[in-house]
Amino acid sequence: MQQEDIFKKLIAHCKEYGFIYQSSEIYDGLSAVYDYGPYGVLLKNNIKEYWWKAMVQMHDNIVGIDAAIFMHPKTWKASGHVDAFNDPLIDNKDSKKRYRADQLVEGYMDKIETKIDKEVEKAAKRFGDSFDEAMFRATNPRVMEYAEKFNAAKERLAKAMTAGDLADMKAMIDEYEIADPDTGSRNWTEVRQFNLMFSTQLGNIAGEEGKLYLRPETAQGIFVNFLNVQKTTRQKIPFGIAQIGKAFRNEIVARQFIFRMREFEQMEMQFFIKPGTQKEWYERWKAARLRWHLALGTPAEKLRFHDHDNLAHYADAAVDIQFQFPFGFKELEGIHSRTDFDLGNHQELSGKKLTYFDPELNESYVPYVVETSIGADRMFLALLSHALMEEAVPGSDDEGNTRDVLKLHPALSPVKCAVMPLKRNEDALVEKAKSIYNQLKTSFSCQYDDTGSIGKLYRRQDAIGTPFCVTVDFESLENGTVTIRERDSLAQERVSVEQLEKIVSDKTDMKYLLRQ
Repeated sequence: MQQEDIFKKLIAHCKEYGFIYQSSEIYDGLSAVYDYGPYGVLLKNNIKEYWWKAMVQMHDNIVGIDAAIFMHPKTWKASGHVDAFNDPLIDNKDSKKRYRADQLVEGYMDKIETKIDKEVEKAAKRFGDSFDEAMFRATNPRVMEYAEKFNAAKERLAKAMTAGDLADMKAMIDEYEIADPDTGSRNWTEVRQFNLMFSTQLGNIAGEEGKLYLRPETAQGIFVNFLNVQKTTRQKIPFGIAQIGKAFRNEIVARQFIFRMREFEQMEMQFFIKPGTQKEWYERWKAARLRWHLALGTPAEKLRFHDHDNLAHYADAAVDIQFQFPFGFKELEGIHSRTDFDLGNHQELSGKKLTYFDPELNESYVPYVVETSIGADRMFLALLSHALMEEAVPGSDDEGNTRDVLKLHPALSPVKCAVMPLKRNEDALVEKAKSIYNQLKTSFSCQYDDTGSIGKLYRRQDAIGTPFCVTVDFESLENGTVTIRERDSLAQERVSVEQLEKIVSDKTDMKYLLRQ
């Protein structure tokens, strides 16, 4: 199945099984805004819980806050968002569609990279076990020519983005003969800047004096509360402040389902450190965040570090953890060394000191910051992209011989255990199954279902990622045992009702995930 078809199937699966709906769907929807359904909200909450526990609960020197979405407008002046939070915008005159100029150039580079990968793939098939990929990439004339084009475009784009050279971005689009992805038209406008912040008014005050912004990131709520948190928690540097919250960006091109939305949720941690130690902490947090992803069972080959070619105005080092989505390797999480840019600017514009007195050095300084920032929605999409698969069911008596299954890590699965009677019209079986369900639901997310045959019920639970299904049959009435079925292996085991809670808890409790 082609990657595009895989992605379409994933989107359809999310709708069919209650993970994600188009916002305001009955009014034909609102572009790039989505609602999380019954299973989606459970999975997303589990993702946030895993992040929060790993980041806050497991660290003595990291605490959490929940800052307001609305902030004083000077906040965004100090942070640089008013002046520098822009994307280069370009319109196609024929299709009337709007694009980010840098993403069009990146699309051109992606096509070159695909050509290189195809050459490598063909050579690997031709030479078999004797194939040396590194040698082939370094010596094959066609691959070297493609690589030269790729690197030249990459370097040129980085320079243009860093310098804000809109004219050169337009020149690249013309020289590389980049066409509208939908229509093939090359009739472009000039490139211009577009600020991504949503603005609103404060109460009934009109004009610039009453202008507020929906926050484009959650980090600034942490920075303006730096001293409040440090003093009330008596933290000593190094220490961190974590936050999960909504952010809003008026994206020019919001696309690829929930990968790029106008309203999204961030999980961010700002780690305050002594100036001069940022390189060490930057590397430590890179390693720590990669371990967090790998603990979920995500294959190492689906994750990679990608250093930023053009650094943001606040950073002296930045890297993305990229995940291999169905549409290619894209940013999942960012780790940034933000220096003292944020605290220093807030201190200057507010006139309030934001320094830390270091008792060991007997001096005060504005701390440096290393940030880890991950989108809860992108993490959701990454998990589904890896977990959703269609597979044959060997020797199954269930209806059909294939199943769609979400092989999520059991600790993150929306429902941990489903309880179902073998026959829904047998009162004794229904009563027994409901009794077991009521017993288990106090310990973890559990579901009772008797709305179909056992085969159909298994398929439904596989599709939402339930790790365990418990079937209550006539033998259960006689000796108090049930059949428990494991999602991934399809293994079935006869166990006593008293064992169920421990069996499911041992496989699904987040504490076992956190201990890895």
